Amino acid sequence: MHRSAPRLTRILACAAVPVMLVVAGCSSDSDGGSGSAKGKGSASSATPQPTQSTKTVEPAKYAKLPDFCKSISSKTTADLVPKAKTKNGTAATSTDLTSRGGCSWNGLDDKGVKGSQYRWLDISLYRYDSDVALGSGQERARQSLGKELAKLQATEGAKKLSTTDAEGIGDEAKAVAYELRKTGEDFRYASIVARTGNVVVLLSYNGAGYHGASTPSAKTIMDGAVKATKEAVAAVAAANK
Repeated sequence: MHRSAPRLTRILACAAVPVMLVVAGCSSDSDGGSGSAKGKGSASSATPQPTQSTKTVEPAKYAKLPDFCKSISSKTTADLVPKAKTKNGTAATSTDLTSRGGCSWNGLDDKGVKGSQYRWLDISLYRYDSDVALGSGQERARQSLGKELAKLQATEGAKKLSTTDAEGIGDEAKAVAYELRKTGEDFRYASIVARTGNVVVLLSYNGAGYHGASTPSAKTIMDGAVKATKEAVAAVAAANK
């Protein structure tokens, strides 16, 4: 009984102080109780936190673009645009030739009493790099293809507009055909938007007959556009070998 008296005295003393002090100083009779709690706190704060994983994206397939005015062979441009004003094409203005650029050819083939045939061929190429915030170059190019296709399908004044898959051109491609009345003549258009890796190829080919000449057939214009686009897609791959 005498040995338990000190313990009873301590318990009564703790009961008389505020609760917060009881927790701090009177929580346990066991040796090292308070020190043990501090030790746990130190260990918790010292434990290294798991680091966030670094986000990565698929590398861009192509790092270069071809010479735009040479992306279609001179033989093909001569066939599609007879009597072109500039045989080697007219390069489009670009502030970054590593990412975008283009070239065009146009000309009027005068056939005398049989009238004249006008042709226009235009090629544009857009290359997209992979970016952690924006996505892979391939995905960005895929999104660009969708936007360019939507623009073509919304061509003001277009008649008999149709959209089809252009198989065998790059990784994916769409062909848009339509008619448009300009300068008092009926023009036939064939536009193809294709994706090869992280590069988008946008090609437009159109023509009209003047001075009594017949309007070129839709097949003639579309076949020419397909041929030229295939060459441009091949030129992208060749530039990156």
